[in-house]
Amino acid sequence: MKFAIVVLSFLFAQVVMAQPVSPQRLHEAATRGDTKAIAAALDGGTPVDATDRSGQTALLLAVTAGQTEVARLLLQRGASVNAQAVNHDTPWLLAGALGRTAILELMLSHKPDLSLRNRFGGSALIPACERGHVETIRLLTTKSGIDVNLVNNLGWTCLLEIVILGDGGPRHVEATRLVLAAGANVNLADRDGVTPLAHARRRGQSAVAQLLVAAGGK
Repeated sequence: MKFAIVVLSFLFAQVVMAQPVSPQRLHEAATRGDTKAIAAALDGGTPVDATDRSGQTALLLAVTAGQTEVARLLLQRGASVNAQAVNHDTPWLLAGALGRTAILELMLSHKPDLSLRNRFGGSALIPACERGHVETIRLLTTKSGIDVNLVNNLGWTCLLEIVILGDGGPRHVEATRLVLAAGANVNLADRDGVTPLAHARRRGQSAVAQLLVAAGGK
């Protein structure tokens, strides 16, 4: 009887030791930027791409929180830049939307899937253009091979988003310059046939309009 108890205790201890650290700890550490806790969680057996109920990985949470060094560590440990959450965000897509340029640059060598789309049918570039994340746009248009003429579910390209959702200020002017230099079709209209130039003129975005005219906009 005593022998059986000892054996069962031993087996129970082995099972307990084999259990990975809770993904919640990994995710909390990623959000707060605790690289030591992340390393401990991964060394303890937590899968690097373990997800929460929303399908978010530690890398996606690191992007959300702007934790560059955490992202670096997770990528070194094999985290996927393409793991898609319930809302369709991936680390790559969200980094573009939030203007996390340093993290995006780290991701370039980890095979981002440029065919994946966010919940609006957009790429990493389109929301970056909407929000005027100039350095992010510069990186995406010069180093990633991203499609600058992709049309999202709203019927808008990155150029249309700059004009329709931007404010026509310096950041959006530079965004316009960058996407035009990268080959954006200046006359690709929205679903109603309204071109970027027509939108810019309606909104009084004179500096943007000048760039569009110079590029052959109609």
